Amino acid sequence: MGRQPKFINYLSYGLGDFLGAGAFALTAAWLLYFLTTFCGLTAVEAGSIFAIARVVDAIAAPTMGYITDNFHKTKLGRRFGRRKFFILASIPLVLVYTLIWVDGFNYWYYLLTYILFELVYSMILIPYDTLAAEMSNDYKIRSKFTGARMFVAQTSAVFAAFIPGRLVEALGKENPHSFLYSGMIFTAIFIIVLTLIYKNTWERPFEEIPVEKEVNKRTFLQNVHKIYADLFSTLRVKTFRHHLGMYLGGYLSQDVFNAVFTYFVVFALMKSAVFASNLLAFMYVMQIIGVWIAMTITIKLNPAPAFRTAILFFIAGIFGFILLQYTGSTNSSLLLFVMIGICGLGRGGLNYIPWNNYAFIPDVDEALTSQRREGVFAGVMSLIRKGTQALAVFLVGVALQEAGFVSSSTSQPGSAVTAIISILMFGSLIFLIGGLIVSYRYKLTKENHVVLLDEIQRLKNGGSKMNASKEARQVFEQLTGWEYEKTWGNNNVGYTNLTKNREKKGSKNYKAV
Repeated sequence: MGRQPKFINYLSYGLGDFLGAGAFALTAAWLLYFLTTFCGLTAVEAGSIFAIARVVDAIAAPTMGYITDNFHKTKLGRRFGRRKFFILASIPLVLVYTLIWVDGFNYWYYLLTYILFELVYSMILIPYDTLAAEMSNDYKIRSKFTGARMFVAQTSAVFAAFIPGRLVEALGKENPHSFLYSGMIFTAIFIIVLTLIYKNTWERPFEEIPVEKEVNKRTFLQNVHKIYADLFSTLRVKTFRHHLGMYLGGYLSQDVFNAVFTYFVVFALMKSAVFASNLLAFMYVMQIIGVWIAMTITIKLNPAPAFRTAILFFIAGIFGFILLQYTGSTNSSLLLFVMIGICGLGRGGLNYIPWNNYAFIPDVDEALTSQRREGVFAGVMSLIRKGTQALAVFLVGVALQEAGFVSSSTSQPGSAVTAIISILMFGSLIFLIGGLIVSYRYKLTKENHVVLLDEIQRLKNGGSKMNASKEARQVFEQLTGWEYEKTWGNNNVGYTNLTKNREKKGSKNYKAV
């Protein structure tokens, strides 16, 4: 953990979100449009593909988190890394991403290819999400890793918005190959990125990973129990619950915006798909600036005020769009670009801050459970992130169809246009306000993180909990949500502590604490 990162390490780690955010942005901005415009699927059918894939992911994501937490016990894990083995193995498998963008097939083809990609996506993103916490304990270094990731994420999103638009412009708006070629370009980039991550990142040394003596004694059903006991136990960590509230508020608002924005530009503003691409590309450029602003505020101050600033920017941009549409001022391209730029400044912060916060959650969890469970939290984050995104897209699809949306049509009835405008405004606003409220409860700061780590190290060195300082007690309780005496594994949070404390209670020598 004392290894000092160099520029190539920051860059290679950051490039990983070219797959995370790039694939996500391309899919979020264009897949629903592609399936309803070129593949003949209804809005509900297209939305259901996202939803069904999440049911599969409900099993795959936590399972992958469990596997990566324990893969160092295998020969492959010891040779290639418990996290990085899966990044290496995914390099050929990521080719499935191209198959999503082939037109001319039926619903079942698109459902199957999307599920296959999502499985590969989990195989990559869950181990990748753990690496910042694995590579360093230092608050500033982790923040820089997250900053590198978010800068790349916004850059990749620019590509995701810009490339399809240029291809549509070159090949014609009726040619579905624009999206196929976009998928092929991104797949090639993914392969390069995964190679760099594998070569230039590292994991926590094996000797720092706690040994589970009972792991080989567990049956299959006990392992399944462990996976889901650990999965739900994460919600018992107070800081993680507040983190999720901010994360979902920021990201769900963007999911709704992404799902409906292309329709808003094409059918409400009466502009072309190329113009929508240009707006999205500019928004993602501004998100890069938004990341820099959020990172600066986060490092100098703390995450919560930076998050609230980002939310206010995004709300202002959305209201600006609605105002322009309501007043009939949409002929001014300059004003449209100003509004999308304001949205981008806010979205950059909403993307950066939750992932910066996430890198410190395993430390709070260790204070509560005395375990390192990065993989468990990565699995939960992946499951919740993709699940909520799928639900948002599905509900948008249902709302559009109920409003009379017509697939493969160049115009829409007034009821569908009204629905598009309402979803863009109110759908995004509800989640932003929710995230804003939760941010006032988020208490993890750079100052109390130092206290947290010092106390964890003292306990690891055999220090007595009775000798804890008043400040350490307060920080443990504030961040975990538990009384100090019940932290550091003296509880039933997670499978290991649950079974350990059951055994203690069954012992004749057991005394309640």
